[in-house]
Order: sequence, then C-alpha cells, then structure tokens
Amino acid sequence: MSNQNKLAVIGDKDSVILFKTLGFMTYFSETTEEIEKTIRRLAKEEVPIIYITEEAAQKVPEIIDFYKFRPFPAIIPIPNKNGSIGIGLKEIRKNVEKAIGTDILNN
Repeated sequence: MSNQNKLAVIGDKDSVILFKTLGFMTYFSETTEEIEKTIRRLAKEEVPIIYITEEAAQKVPEIIDFYKFRPFPAIIPIPNKNGSIGIGLKEIRKNVEKAIGTDILNN
C-alpha cells in the first residue's frame, strides 16, 4: 500500500494516540535519534505530510530545516497534549512576513 495519501504524526504517545482513530499513521518517538530516524523513514516512503509535536520538533531543528525546501514531506509542528509552546505560530509568522514583507500577525 502506498503511503502517498497518508498522513503521519510523530510525538509522545499521549499527544498523538488520538490521531490513530482518524486514520493517521502514528509514531511514538521521543528521543532525538528516534525522531530523526522516523522522519527519514517517512520521507523515504514518500509520506507527503508529517505532523510533529512542537516538543519533538525542538529536538530536531536541523532535519526539519533539511526538508523545509524539498517537495516532500511537509513537516508541520503541532501542540502536544500540554498545549502550544509557540513554535508553529513562529513559523507561520516567518512565512507570512517572507510572503508579504511585513508581520501582520504581530500583536
């Protein structure tokens, strides 16, 4: 079965387990090594979108940057079970500012 139409979620078990009921491929990876290995494997399998908890994303900024300008996978930070630490919003802000030349989301 092809993974090209599948979505994946990486993070701690408590934060990503519910995504399994929605049909997502879920990966309980918490160490830097596990997270990197999982992202590389999913990219090799051509999974187009990987959601990753912000906490997990903080541990692997280099690999996220590596895939940032590649056609796939899109790696999207999401809050974990404890809420957001601001990484996702920070990335959205940077992209909006790059696109239109100013930070219209600044409070």
